[in-house]
Amino acid sequence: MSTELERGELDGLAALWRSGWRGKGFEACCTPDISYEDPVAVEPLRGVDALDRHAVALLRAFPDLHVEATAPPLGRGEHVCVPWRATGTHTGDIGTVLPATDRFVALHGLHYLELSDGAVRRARGFFDLYDAATQLSLLPARGGAGEAALLMLRGFGLRRRPPT
Repeated sequence: MSTELERGELDGLAALWRSGWRGKGFEACCTPDISYEDPVAVEPLRGVDALDRHAVALLRAFPDLHVEATAPPLGRGEHVCVPWRATGTHTGDIGTVLPATDRFVALHGLHYLELSDGAVRRARGFFDLYDAATQLSLLPARGGAGEAALLMLRGFGLRRRPPT
């Protein structure tokens, strides 16, 4: 018996996963004991409620958050890769750590999903956190004087470009 999901099932699962990030709830596509990690989760999250709270916190910071597919999901056996693009304006505070910057952010990323009986049991999200921080003006852009100064403060010295 094949455990491969059909194209329609893959697309449906990916759509449910993306809608979870808009506050629609992850219970429609996840096991109750889901394990979740991404670059902004301080520690691995356990359970649908924890993942829902994570999504709600992102929605508070980015009320206009939109997550769209950038390519069809890929699946083999019990593993699925869901590529996405997230856009939104940072108009809400992120806890007590980061006040709203009113900056627009556009990030590309993906989630690797591990399934159990067709539901997400484990998920890991990947995106460029440095790029997000530069878009929010929290860190200097790559290749500029600000990045060089930051590297010097960290003890790396000046970066020299090879002659062309």
